[in-house]
Order: sequence, then C-alpha cells, then structure tokens
Amino acid sequence: MTDLLNFLNQHTPIFSILLPAFTAFILVLLGNPGSGSLITDWRQPWRRGVSHISTLLGLIMAIGYLINSSQGQISVYTLSEWAAPFGIVLVLDQLSALMLVLTYTLALPIVWYASKEWDIRGRYFHAMVHFLLMGLSGAFLTGDLFNLFVFFEILLMASYVLLLHGQGKARFQLGVHYVAINLLASAMFLIGLGMIYGSVGSLNMADVARLMPTLAGDEHKLAVAGGLMLFVVFGIKAAMLPVGLWLPKTYAVATTPVAALFTIMTKVGIYAIIRVNGTVFDDEYSHQILMNCLLVIGVITSLYGAFGAIGTERLRRFVGFMILSSVGTILIAIAMNSTQAWAGALYYMVHSTLIGAAFYILCGWITSQRGEFKDHFKIAPQMKQNKLISIVYFIIALMMAGLPPFSGFFGKVFILQASGQSEHQMLIIFTVLLVSLLSILAFTRVGFILFWRSSRPEQDENSEEFSKYEALPSKAPARNDRVIYLLLLSLTAYVVFAAPIYQYNYQTAAQIKTNPIYEAALLKRDAEGKFISVQPFDPGYLPETKYGGETPDPNAHLIPYVISENTLNGDHISEFKQRQIDKQYIEQNKYDDNQLKPAEGL
Repeated sequence: MTDLLNFLNQHTPIFSILLPAFTAFILVLLGNPGSGSLITDWRQPWRRGVSHISTLLGLIMAIGYLINSSQGQISVYTLSEWAAPFGIVLVLDQLSALMLVLTYTLALPIVWYASKEWDIRGRYFHAMVHFLLMGLSGAFLTGDLFNLFVFFEILLMASYVLLLHGQGKARFQLGVHYVAINLLASAMFLIGLGMIYGSVGSLNMADVARLMPTLAGDEHKLAVAGGLMLFVVFGIKAAMLPVGLWLPKTYAVATTPVAALFTIMTKVGIYAIIRVNGTVFDDEYSHQILMNCLLVIGVITSLYGAFGAIGTERLRRFVGFMILSSVGTILIAIAMNSTQAWAGALYYMVHSTLIGAAFYILCGWITSQRGEFKDHFKIAPQMKQNKLISIVYFIIALMMAGLPPFSGFFGKVFILQASGQSEHQMLIIFTVLLVSLLSILAFTRVGFILFWRSSRPEQDENSEEFSKYEALPSKAPARNDRVIYLLLLSLTAYVVFAAPIYQYNYQTAAQIKTNPIYEAALLKRDAEGKFISVQPFDPGYLPETKYGGETPDPNAHLIPYVISENTLNGDHISEFKQRQIDKQYIEQNKYDDNQLKPAEGL
C-alpha cells in the first residue's frame, strides 16, 4: 500500500488527465451501435458502469489534490523528465485543484442523471463526456501556453459531438455556428502564441511571466499584442460581450444533461483569463490596457445578460442569458485586480456553475410537463407537479438573483466588499445591485407566466385537450428531480462552509498573483543561481541530444540542470554531447571536488 501511495504521489497530477483519457478509449473500444439499438445493447450497462466509476474516482482524486494543495504547495510534473521551459510541465496549485473539484462535482451527478435515458439518444455519449473531462483537466493543470491550446482543442472536439447529441435540425444549425466560432478562436489562439513565442522565446507560463518585463520596446509590444489576442480567444470561451452572443441560443438547443455540463465551459475561459492575462501578462503596461477594458466589458456583459433574460421568450434561452450575466459579474471582480476581489470571483464562479446546471435540469422537468408548449413563455395548462416545481424554481431564482441567505448573495457581497479598493467603486456597486434587481424582475416575469397565469386543465373527458393533458407525465423525468436536489444541497453546504471556502479562495488568489513562487517551483537555476532559459530568443539555435548529429552546442553545460539523473545517464546523450558537457563544466569551473554536480542534486 505504501508503494502504491508513493507511486500515486510521484505521478501527481498526470492521473487526472490519464483517468478520463483511458476511460474514453475503453468506452470507444467497447463499440457503439446506432442510437436506436442502445436500449437493448448488452454493453450499455458496462458503458454506464465504467463511466460512473471513472467519474467517481476523478472526484475522489480531485478532492485529494485539493487537500494536498490547501497548504500552498505547488506540485510540478515534468513530462519526459525535461524541466521547464524546455519540457512541458503540469502544475497543480490551489486554483487548478479547485477547478478540478468543481468539474467533477458537476460531472458526477450529470453522468448519473444522463445514464437513465439520455445516453441512449446518441452514440458515444459517455466516451465524449470523458474526452471532455480530459480536456478540462488538462487545461486546468497545464503550465504551458501551447499545451493549453491542445487541451482546449480536445475539450472543444468533444463538445462538438455532445452538442449534436440527440440529433435535430436546430442542433445541427447552431452546432455549425458553434464550430465555426471556435475554429476562428483556435486560429487566433495559434496566431497569438506565435506572436508571444517570436518575441519571448518561450511558452511556459512562469517563464513568459519572468521574461516579459525584460523585453525591449517592440518585442514587448508584440508580446502584449499576442496576450491581448489570447484574451479575445478566452473571452469567446467565457462568452463575454461582444464575442459571447452565441451562448443563449447554442446552449438552448443542447440536450438537458449536455446543457447542464456545458456550464463549466464558460468557466474554462474565465480560468484562462485569470491564469494567463491576469498573472502571466501582469506587467504594468499589459494590465493598464487589459483591466481598463475588462471592467467595461464586465459591466456591459452583466447588464446585457439581465436585459436579455427579461426579453427572451423561451426558458432555456432565459437560463443562457442569466449565465451570461453571471459571467459579467465575475469579469467585474477580475477587473478590480486585487486578491480580495479575485477571491470573491472564485467563490461566485463555483456558485454560478452549479446553479446554472441545476436550472438547465429544471428546464427539462418543466418541459416534460408542459407538453406541446415546451419551454415557451405561453399560457399553458397547470403542470401536474405545479406546487413542487414552483418551489424548486423559487429557490433557484433566489440563489441565481443573489438574494440572502444563499450562495449567490455571499458571492456578490464578497465582490462588493472588494470594490472598496477600486477607484470605480460606485460603478461596480451600482452595476451589481442593478443586475440583481433586473434578475429579480426577470424571474418574477417567468414565474408569473409559468405558474401564476397557468390555466386550469381541461375537465371534459371527451375533448382532445383532456387526452393530451392526461398523457403528460405526473412525475419528474427519471433522476431529474434528485439531481436538482443534490446540486441545491451542495450549494447549501457551500453557504454553511462559506468562511473556510472563502479563506481557501483568498489564499488561492494570493498564490496565483505571486509569480516568483511559480518561477521557483518550475524553473531550474544554474551554478550561478540564474534561471535557465533561452533569452534572447535565437531562432537558429537548435538544442539537441541524441539525434542532432555532432553540432557544437554552447549551452551543453545546462543540460544536467534540466533533465533528471536517470535520463542523463541513459542513452539520450550522445558521446559527442557528453564530451561537450564535460568540457564546458571544466572551462567554466561549474563545480569542484566539494560541490555536487547538478545532475546529482536533482
């Protein structure tokens, strides 16, 4: 058991990516007949069982990571044993651990809910969910900008398939729009990375943050431009205005469990804005441009979402606009650029994700009991579970509008408290309070149409309307109500433990705003104590070990610092290269008889 625990600790956090990856591959290899045959396919229980076990293990693992990182420890995993910035690294800190827990806390009940009937409406549902979890986990854990792009593409490809799950003309049409928008964003992502790499010479986040202030004028401006291009890309993912108009309609056509799961997708964009634009590009020039724009964008997005919710005519689009409004509130908090504000943003982000998912699942419950009226805001016969559904709707409305004593209220209070440090305090307070008021009006309007103005069911047994009403279900769809209760219970616990959770969020915000901590944890130093990196960037320099021929390498003496002793003593270093290493150590007096070689100290 001790050996197993040591093995798990040694390879933290790569298992958070490997677990959903191997699960998805297993589910694909199980095969998948047409959607019409899934209900009778003998492999379907196996698919569900594998999916449930993997998601549960992922949640347990994420909670373990959260506990381990709660003391401020940063765990670094070097892929192929090459240290940053030359190799790709995974970084487990308090923020990534928090996002992993949020992801699996949302995924576990939704996978369980979808396994009752939704997963038989299309092929490879469970496989795509785990590919999505793989992309999410990788995006939250990577310490490399290009690797962030790779994991973005993985989760986006899975989301393309999930959006079309269940088929339908509307899903296909909006799916094409969704794909086109994200392909454009991906192209911009690559262009931005090229601009950053061309000026900085590195894509490791800690290394870019260290080198940014040292760049010359034109190089610095080019890197900042690349960072701002990434900000636009992340803004598309987060659905901020004016690049977030796609969200309400797109999420509205997704199946109920997919729409609920997609509430985490906007948080990937917000996470990337915090991680990249908020900390990597944290020099004064970058922040002066970004934060001034971000506050305006946040205010507009928040107000637009609230006004859009008031004017929409469908419940699912209503939820989308409310999610859009919550994104704006989080962006306002990020724009304040203080530890306290970011702690409030993180608290509110978790709340908005879970309550948005609960609301989408409630949409499925309401739609099932309104028959041909579905989720349209039209006067319809009273639902058979009208009282119970109205109570659940009322609780969700209070939570989402930010009224006490629920989690949305606490999140907004934390953000408003932080506004005291901002020169735009009055604008922030006015916007947050106005959006809360508009949200209350929007929820009142919807509740008035769905519940208070609903007509009495037809009583004439010979009428067609009576037959249609009797055919409607008298209970919630399978597992629908229980998943909502579970999410609401989680948010209730979120309020009960608000003090320690906020303290964790505050420590998280303080950690991610301190770049020297990441530099010390990720980057290696040479014998003189200088960070080992390639700066200034030389496009003609090609570091090589085994397969580069006998090309003289002036940086050969740095190799022992950036790879492990086992790799150094293996067959990756040619004799020619080893001779260069030894010669340069002797010439530069890198060590003496009383000093360990760098490789021996790793």
